Amino acid sequence: MNESILLTSFYAGNIQYYSKLAYYETCITDIHQHYEKQTFRNRCTIATANGRMDLIIPIIKGSEGKTIDKDIKIADDNWQKIHWGALEAAYRHSPFFMYYEDDIRPFYQDRYTYLVDFNEALQTCICDLIGIQPTLLRSNSYLTATNNLDFRKTLHPKHPIVDKHFTNVPYYQVFEQKQGFIENLSILDLLFNMGNETILVLQKSFVP
Repeated sequence: MNESILLTSFYAGNIQYYSKLAYYETCITDIHQHYEKQTFRNRCTIATANGRMDLIIPIIKGSEGKTIDKDIKIADDNWQKIHWGALEAAYRHSPFFMYYEDDIRPFYQDRYTYLVDFNEALQTCICDLIGIQPTLLRSNSYLTATNNLDFRKTLHPKHPIVDKHFTNVPYYQVFEQKQGFIENLSILDLLFNMGNETILVLQKSFVP
């Protein structure tokens, strides 16, 4: 779809987020918003044997609420080892984890100073693995939605707005027999479980 959309920087964004990347040709990430706590900027949700689990990237404290997204720094601690361990535990026995782990593991080894840089690098890698090629742009200033489709407030873990362009499409999950199907998890859940069929689920998930 030859329209540009506005998004927020997400950590391994959910299926709702990636369904838009799969549909629209140009996606602008607004990195000049004021940073908000408890959003998908620094968290993603995966499925484990015990249900949903949030993986949260720690940021340097004291900057929330008065710093724009592009200036948020990642706290230098043990989070990468913890997150990769959680991903391995959750998806080691999924159909495609071994196929993609060499592509994803470096993001849990290489150091990143800024959250938006990490999110963007991981996003670009995931798009390549899925087989989608949206034009990914960063904003140069805070943007209004006058000439763009604005999804910045739609995708929120605590206060989501009804999204008429998204529907949950069931797919195979490792722990589905125990937990039931869990909706709208991180794209990593879909990728590790469905592999090259990820794009088909994303296409079905988007409602024009």
